[in-house]
Amino acid sequence: MLKNNFSAASFIILSGIGLAGFSSEKNAFSHNNQDPWKAPAWADTLKSPYHEEPLTLAQGEELFTLYCSSCHGETGYGDGAAGGALGQKPANFHDTLVKAQSDGSLYWKMSNGRGNMPPFQDVFTPEQRWQLVAYIRHLGKTE
Repeated sequence: MLKNNFSAASFIILSGIGLAGFSSEKNAFSHNNQDPWKAPAWADTLKSPYHEEPLTLAQGEELFTLYCSSCHGETGYGDGAAGGALGQKPANFHDTLVKAQSDGSLYWKMSNGRGNMPPFQDVFTPEQRWQLVAYIRHLGKTE
């Protein structure tokens, strides 16, 4: 039982660290000298088959709260407690550089990961990743 709880807790923590690298801008607080993260050009052709509607946003919010907010913060400003320990600040979904990226680019980054952000293509279904993209977009529209 304790082993299962430890495994579940480890998964949640690692998943929370997950969506750390969406920003294509080098962060002024970064100790990591990674190049800006750019998705391949073809990723811009990826389009969500799901409409932004209340159910999609609710499901995206649930996933975000469980797996992303520990790094990206509850409102997506990249200020989550776990994200501060990464060395490179997680993406701020309100940043104009993140907002300027296509949905397909965000989906590709979420699927493939980089650095502190693990790939989620084997963790989340395509539908769940699109739900997260919709919710990230929703967060970016709020202040």
